[in-house]
Amino acid sequence: MRLIARRTLTRFVESLRGHKGQRAVKAVLDAWYQEVQRAKWRNSAEVKQSYVTASIVSADRVVFNIKGNDYRLVAAIDYGRQIVFIKWIGTHGDYDRIDARTVQYGN
Repeated sequence: MRLIARRTLTRFVESLRGHKGQRAVKAVLDAWYQEVQRAKWRNSAEVKQSYVTASIVSADRVVFNIKGNDYRLVAAIDYGRQIVFIKWIGTHGDYDRIDARTVQYGN
């Protein structure tokens, strides 16, 4: 899968500068990025096989739990074109204030 955009992950980790768990979050997101790049998902069922804790929100939206569910990452997946678009990343608490079906990067 192609992932758009890694810079979103980098900016998020940078926003945690000075927080106790920043290094752990970076390590988890780096591992997640590498795993997604190797994936060849054809549908949401295959995503669930790889990430049993992921939540399928719609045909193209998936919520990934990051660092033991401390953070959540919302992605839109175009299975035909093999592209994962990061739509949002934040704390579990912040996630409760968004709509994962419609959130867009920058919102």
